[in-house]
Amino acid sequence: PPHAACTSPPSAPRSIVSQINDTSVTLEWSEPLDRGGRGDLTYRVLCSHCGAPTRGLVGSCSPCDDSVLYRPAQSGLTQRRVAVWGLRPHSKYVFTVQSLNGVSALSQSEPASDGVNVTTSRDVPPPVSGLRQAEASESSLSLEWNAPVLQNQQPVLEYQLRYSHKDGEEAGQWQYVSSRSSSVVLTGLQRAAQYQVQVRARSQAGYGSFGAASGFNTLPDGVGSQPAVTGVLVSMGILLLIAVVIVVAYCYRRRVKDSEMSDKSAHYQMGQTMKVYIDPFTYEDPNEAVREFAKEIEASFVKIEEVIGAGEFGEVCRGRLRVPGRKENYVAIKTLKGGYTDKQRRDFLSEASIMGQFQHPNIIHLEGVITTSCPVMILTEFMENGALDSFLRMNDGQFTTIQLVGMLRGIAAGMKYLSDMSFVHRDLAARNILVNSNLVCKVSDFGLSRFLTENSSDPTYTSSLGGKIPIRWTAPEAIAYRKFTSASDAWSYGIVMWEVMSYGERPYWDMSNQDVINAIEQDYRLPPPPDCPASLHALMLDCWQKERANRPRFCDVVAALDRLIRNPASLKVMIAEGRSVTQPLLDQRAPPPLSACGSVSEWLRAIKMERYEPSFMQAGFSSLDVVSQLNTEDLLRVGVTLAGHQKKILSSIQTLRIHKAPPPLLY
Repeated sequence: PPHAACTSPPSAPRSIVSQINDTSVTLEWSEPLDRGGRGDLTYRVLCSHCGAPTRGLVGSCSPCDDSVLYRPAQSGLTQRRVAVWGLRPHSKYVFTVQSLNGVSALSQSEPASDGVNVTTSRDVPPPVSGLRQAEASESSLSLEWNAPVLQNQQPVLEYQLRYSHKDGEEAGQWQYVSSRSSSVVLTGLQRAAQYQVQVRARSQAGYGSFGAASGFNTLPDGVGSQPAVTGVLVSMGILLLIAVVIVVAYCYRRRVKDSEMSDKSAHYQMGQTMKVYIDPFTYEDPNEAVREFAKEIEASFVKIEEVIGAGEFGEVCRGRLRVPGRKENYVAIKTLKGGYTDKQRRDFLSEASIMGQFQHPNIIHLEGVITTSCPVMILTEFMENGALDSFLRMNDGQFTTIQLVGMLRGIAAGMKYLSDMSFVHRDLAARNILVNSNLVCKVSDFGLSRFLTENSSDPTYTSSLGGKIPIRWTAPEAIAYRKFTSASDAWSYGIVMWEVMSYGERPYWDMSNQDVINAIEQDYRLPPPPDCPASLHALMLDCWQKERANRPRFCDVVAALDRLIRNPASLKVMIAEGRSVTQPLLDQRAPPPLSACGSVSEWLRAIKMERYEPSFMQAGFSSLDVVSQLNTEDLLRVGVTLAGHQKKILSSIQTLRIHKAPPPLLY
């Protein structure tokens, strides 16, 4: 409109920083000095591939092809970070980052930009060439290719071949097979069909890029397959069957999702990538899994600042990571204490091998490992607010219901990602959820598998190093039959929901583990925490269905929470006094009434408000009779200003006025 100030395109982004990881690169940059007087600033990334240098001069450059992928996107970026992968090894690239806003399209000049030159790692294998057909039948193709020459005489550990129907509904949906030799037989193909095929090699440094796609045809009807091909197919089928039996038997106790999976392939469905989790314990050499999934970081890049906790293997510290060419950032550092055995080192680094496979905003991010010096370290992103359970207890009553639901939605999204990758967490609890400064919750603790202790009156899951984990988060079938699936993770998620809505209250309070098992067997379930919306408690009860097939999948949980977030009014509906539930509930264990306590100090400790004991005594509230008459104004006078703490104290006082004795258990 005429009264508005003129706007203009933004200036160029500043200080582009690149981080190279074999054939992928992460770019970060700073905001332009001039946004053009507008708030709709976005960025676009352009990629050019340059030929090999000749006589010291860079070869000609051309735009990158469709094999280069961008996360989260190539254009329309609102954040100042993008990951680019699918690059070729041994190659030079030029990345240009443009700044744009709503009037950039009206300008007659190119958007302001800044660029950076990147040369990909020379350690990974070069693209595989010479892909050719040896034999063909109506339903199979026998293919061969040339073994690439690697730098430093490294061996090729494995080849990965992907193939896709070139026409029809299945076009573009890749399927994967692996081979340790430079040949493979593809079976189960459609007759008289054309397939496009690509191959890449893997060394100790990781996978190289796929070679050029080649097209091959299966034979039409009436063209018989040759006896030699039939013999090859039968032999390969027997070898594959033996290999599958061995792998399934080896991986059975490691990885379960209703049916055991041991496929190291990645699947492409509907144009989207769906990775499958690879158990590091399936590698003959576990160090190979660490090299494949975790980046090695120079010890000189890390500065430890303070110890913030203790882990199963050693201290947990906060520190700074400064990689040349990247901005400095805080990291959490897990260390392996001295005097460790080879098994302890392998078990310690297995968490990095697992974590390094995950890339999701609600999964803790692995920065890398330090294995070439002492102490051995695992570096992850630093989460300022620590573990979710303690964070909630410290901020009792300080969040709105919609904020709590947002936290639950983040946890569910992370678990959906893990479930889609066929990974079963086994130890989902609020203590294993970390919270950053923006209240984003991220799933963590991908440690050792656990086994059930035998001949114990207080059953718990115990790691091989003796660290006990309470069973009150564990699904009944996992306790009874050690059947861990995504459905058992869903049960644990229901307990996490209860922890969040109760601000870190201990599930089942002071009940023993055996009492918890007995109550669950009798179909008792936890009641809704105070002020918990009925819809959230109903979702908890769904997660606690006895039949695991009846529990919601994590995609269903995410969808349900999204509906609640879009309709905040639904979160104001509480469970009525005369509620009807599908499952009986354990009595709500309110804080003990004053009549059950011997002194004001004992009462405050019982309701976890001991921090206010000096204030109560200084104000003269030293007897239970006086305390029983307190109101909100009295609490403000002694410094109880937090609404959640006031409610907890007044609720305990009210219990004395209404109930003269503690409520009995239902069982």
